[in-house]
Amino acid sequence: MTAPQRLTDRKRDAIIQAAIVEFRANGFDITSMDKIAATAGVSKRTVYNHFPSKEELFAEILNQLWTRVTAELDTSYRPELSLREQMRRMLMAKVQMIGDENFLDLARVAIAATIHSQERAQDMIARMGKREEGLTVWIRAAQADGRLKPVDPEFAAQQVQGMLKSFAFWPQISMGQPSLSPEMQTTVVESALDMFLACYQL
Repeated sequence: MTAPQRLTDRKRDAIIQAAIVEFRANGFDITSMDKIAATAGVSKRTVYNHFPSKEELFAEILNQLWTRVTAELDTSYRPELSLREQMRRMLMAKVQMIGDENFLDLARVAIAATIHSQERAQDMIARMGKREEGLTVWIRAAQADGRLKPVDPEFAAQQVQGMLKSFAFWPQISMGQPSLSPEMQTTVVESALDMFLACYQL
């Protein structure tokens, strides 16, 4: 029973990877389920068994993208540790995750497919908002502990993540720049920490 299940999972993964390749190469609208099936090396029926429509397949790619964002690390607040130490761990994990080539591939597909569809763009933004709440919760906890100023936690979280993305995500997505070196990742994170803590730490 387990072997066929593994084969099914392998086929599903092959379909998703083929869809990413095709969406990146040709865009969402031009890519057909026939082409995805051919690239995956499976029958069209197999593709439809896993994903009833191209929209469902795209939704699964978005889901994988956000799953990676969510899995960054444990963002629970630790009163016994310095704010800088806690934030450094979270921001380093974030920068490494958004700079990963597989993640960037998924993000390029998602962004390209949403540019021409307001509905898809709204769905993507809604998912992104839900997935990035870990840092917001952490900031709120640090405020409750009397260690950060009473700024809107969501605003502050978005602000610090924007600092990371301006170096480690958008140049790679929009201009094809290479991912940051580990040294540059550290520089970007430490600089973002300096600015955030100078602005909000009590």
